[in-house]
Amino acid sequence: MESVTDSAPVNPSLHPKDLSWPFWLAMPLYPYGRRRTLCQEVVKDTLWTFEQIQGIFYVVVPIRMTVVKLERGGLLVYAPIAPTPECVRQVQALESQHGPVKYIILPTVSGLEHKVFVGPFARRFPLAQVFVAPSQWSFPLNLPLSWLGLPQRRTQVLPKDSSKVPFADEFDYEILGPIDLGLGRFGEVAFFHRSSRSLLVTDSVLSIPEDPPAIVELDPYPLLFHARDNAADVRKDTPANRRQGWQRICLFAFYFRPSTLNTLKLRQAFQLARNVSDRSKKAYFGLFPFDWQPDWKQSFDLLRADGRLFVAPILQTLILNRAPQDTLTWADTVARWQFERIVPCHLDSPLAVGPQEFRQAFNFLEQPSGKSNLTVTGENSSLSDRDFATLRTIDELLDRWRITPPRQDKV
Repeated sequence: MESVTDSAPVNPSLHPKDLSWPFWLAMPLYPYGRRRTLCQEVVKDTLWTFEQIQGIFYVVVPIRMTVVKLERGGLLVYAPIAPTPECVRQVQALESQHGPVKYIILPTVSGLEHKVFVGPFARRFPLAQVFVAPSQWSFPLNLPLSWLGLPQRRTQVLPKDSSKVPFADEFDYEILGPIDLGLGRFGEVAFFHRSSRSLLVTDSVLSIPEDPPAIVELDPYPLLFHARDNAADVRKDTPANRRQGWQRICLFAFYFRPSTLNTLKLRQAFQLARNVSDRSKKAYFGLFPFDWQPDWKQSFDLLRADGRLFVAPILQTLILNRAPQDTLTWADTVARWQFERIVPCHLDSPLAVGPQEFRQAFNFLEQPSGKSNLTVTGENSSLSDRDFATLRTIDELLDRWRITPPRQDKV
């Protein structure tokens, strides 16, 4: 029997050091210290995205940085990714044509997967000013920004008034939050680049592609790992199996434990691991404590809904419903901008959607008790409700133990 295919071959022109990310222990996520970077031109000679992957237990999704050319020369970087030699060289190629990186934006207060890269990225571009979302925090101790690796003399907090920053002639921005979550805060800054009519967001809205993104396909091992139905299953490297693995990864990422997935007890998982064909370290020694049900594809189709824009279930269930009115006010303000595309930091991009679709993504906050707008009427409505069960259980426990403030209605 064939084992799951190893990672895709690396571009032979790249040296292993080109992919090196030596600070991966600060955020020990796959692929750890070795990361590929893909650059895509979104708006000709104006806007580019840079993508890497990261995840846990092979639940890998793209993480994205956006670079925008400034009209007076130079570049603005929104949400830096790991500054590997490959990534830095690609940005430097843009600098050679359009001028140096002038501004680096940290647009979140809670996204550790974004925060961890800002200090190292800023050190690679020493002429850039760093602007961070207000109300930054760290756990378990709330440390000064300089202690988090941000350059002290070049770092400042984004003011509430977007007209007071040096790039105000080209960008508008609006700050969401901070939303009090008890142990910490959630906040995000949406940026609108006027000349390209592009909206840059971090985690607030996204869209799921049906097929795995190109950056994910560079390393198909996670896709084939999760394409399996159970521990004994073996999957060949085919487009259909890659697609299946990707869609199941999305269910993991958004629901943690979708309704169509049975999780095995550890004793049973270890017993099954003894009989699998691949017991290597890379395959977690054969451990695969999952058993997918035949109707899993229905869950994915409901979640994706033909690629429409939506708010991630974890934000709907655990975060934004703590401050629904503030969130809706923020969404209303952003929706006044005349953008024609959205570039999120995760999943699909760019998204050819405008203000109306953006605002509709937050309609769930206007429903009774913040009911998810992913729930549909008809014969499949219970399926979507079941997929939210784990998140709702977490929500109830957080409320019961008073770890987070209680969810609120809009009014």
